[in-house]
Amino acid sequence: MEIRKISRYAILSALITAVSLFVVIPIPGTNGIVTLCDAGIAVTGLLFGPVAGLFVGAISGGMIDLLAGYPQWILFSLIIHGLQGFIFGYFFQQKKALKILGLILGAIIMVVGYALATALLYGFGAGIASIPSNLFQTGFGIIVAMPLTTMLKKASGKHLKFNQ
Repeated sequence: MEIRKISRYAILSALITAVSLFVVIPIPGTNGIVTLCDAGIAVTGLLFGPVAGLFVGAISGGMIDLLAGYPQWILFSLIIHGLQGFIFGYFFQQKKALKILGLILGAIIMVVGYALATALLYGFGAGIASIPSNLFQTGFGIIVAMPLTTMLKKASGKHLKFNQ
């Protein structure tokens, strides 16, 4: 992997982590949090493709949990947000009809992934209880990411592709 890509992924991960830690909403009963992480992961995947979405999603998701004091979630966040970022990026580079499918699949992966992780850590009831807050987080992230991605593409004066 090129130094340029590694640097981009590191900067995006740090930016998403910092912004997400600025707004942390604890969720009682699930020992989890709601952040702006999904918006940053979606923007990264939508602009730079699936590999960037994977790396930035995994790194920022894990770092947020580590720095916010939720170490029990790090491994789950690495996997869930990494896969979510990959899906966002992969489907967004496809035909228009598949773009919406990709956003929906990415959201489902996040919500179901965290429901299963919460159930594993705290029991089935907590897993079910985590669904509304995770739906809110991923839904809000997608709503923020769509216009932000459009604005960033216009500001860059070109369409970004996987290889950048």
